[in-house]
Amino acid sequence: MVSKRKYILTVVVVAFVAVFLTLTLGNVFLVEIGQKVFLSKDEYLQMREMYEKYAKQEKVMQIAQRDFLYEADEEMMLKGALQGTLKALGDPYTQFMTKEEFDALMQDTEGSYEGIGVYITASDDNKIIIVSPIEDTPAEKAGLKTGDKIIRINGIEYTADQINAAVNVMKGAPGTSVTLTIQRVLPDGSQNVSDVVVNREKIRINTVKSSILADDIGYIRITTFDMQTASDFKAAYKTLKNKGMKGLVIDLRFNPGGMINSTVEITDVFMGEGIVTYTKTKSGEIEYFKSDAKSEDIPIVILINEGSASASEIMAGAMKDTKRAVLVGNKTFGKGIVQKVQRFGNEGEGIKMTVSEYFTPAGINIHGVGIEPDIEIQLPEDAEGYGYEFYETDTQLQKAVEILRK
Repeated sequence: MVSKRKYILTVVVVAFVAVFLTLTLGNVFLVEIGQKVFLSKDEYLQMREMYEKYAKQEKVMQIAQRDFLYEADEEMMLKGALQGTLKALGDPYTQFMTKEEFDALMQDTEGSYEGIGVYITASDDNKIIIVSPIEDTPAEKAGLKTGDKIIRINGIEYTADQINAAVNVMKGAPGTSVTLTIQRVLPDGSQNVSDVVVNREKIRINTVKSSILADDIGYIRITTFDMQTASDFKAAYKTLKNKGMKGLVIDLRFNPGGMINSTVEITDVFMGEGIVTYTKTKSGEIEYFKSDAKSEDIPIVILINEGSASASEIMAGAMKDTKRAVLVGNKTFGKGIVQKVQRFGNEGEGIKMTVSEYFTPAGINIHGVGIEPDIEIQLPEDAEGYGYEFYETDTQLQKAVEILRK
C-alpha cells in the first residue's frame, strides 16, 4: 500500500512534468511518447490546415498513379505542380525554372550560349513573339524580325506558356539546325506563315559596337545590357572621345533590355545628379537608382524603335525626362516591370518573378504603353538594315546625325 507522503510526492512530480511539457516543448515542438505524438493545439490546427489545403493535389496524384494508362512519375507531377502554381498567376514573365532552365538563364546573362540568337517573349494571344534577333547571329542572318511569331519548332506547336521548352529546343550544338514556323504580319495587314531553317552557332553576344561617322559624330550601338555592357560601353566611348568626337548617337533599336544596373551605370555617364529610375513593389517599397553629379557634356541623340524594351526604355525614359538627349525613331515596346531571379531549393532550380514596376524620373510607368520619340521617323521598308553599316538607307540614323550637326 502506497503511503500518503509518497502519493502526494508522485502527484506533484507528474503535475510538474505536465506543466513543463505544456509551457515549453508542447508549444513549439511535437512531443513523442512511446507510440503516440502529442502537440499543442496551435500546431495541430496548423497541420490540419496544411493537410486540407493540399489534400486535393495528393488525391489527384494518387488517382493518376492508380488509373493513368502510362507511367505517372511522382517527381514530374510535383514539378509540374510548382510550374502550374506560378503559371496560374497569369504573368508571362513569372515562372518556375528547372535546373537546366535556371542555368541557361544565368548563362545568357553572362553573355554567351549556343543557339540561334533571338530574344523572345509572350504575346497577348499566348504566342511566342520575337522581340528582336541578336545582331550578327544566325537568327538575323535567316531574316527573322521583330514581331514575328514562332508557331512551331521542328514541326511541333509551342505556345507562350511553353516558352522555356521552346528555348531549350532552339538551343543546341553549333553546326546543327532548327526549323521555325514563322507567322509574320505583312505591310498590307495580311499574315504569312512560312518555315525558316536556322543554323545554330556559338553565340558570343558583343553588346557594344562603335564607329566614327562624318563630321566627328560618334556612334555606339547597344544590343543588350549584360554584365559586360557598361565596361564595354565606357571603353568604346573613351576611344571615340580620343578621336575628337563632338556628338554621340546611342542606338538602342531592337535592344530588348537586360540588367538594370548596367543601363543605370551607362546613363550615369551623361545624366548628372538625379534619379535614373525607381522601382515600386506591391507593398509600396521604393528603390531608387541614381546618378551622381559628374557627367559628360556632349550632345546626344538616342535611336529607339518597337524592339527597344525594358532596360532600353529605362535609359531612353531617363534621358528624355531630364532633357539630356533627343529621342528619334518609333515608339518603344512598353515593358515597365522588373523580374527578380532567385534560386529555389537545393537542386539548382529557380524562380523568376515579377516583383516591381519601374518608373521614369518624371514618375511615368510605361508598361504596355511605351515611350514616344521626340522626333518620329520610319525606317524605309526596303532598307537593307540599320546602323552605320547601312547609313545610306537608315533614315533614322541620318536624322540623328542631322540633329547633332546643328
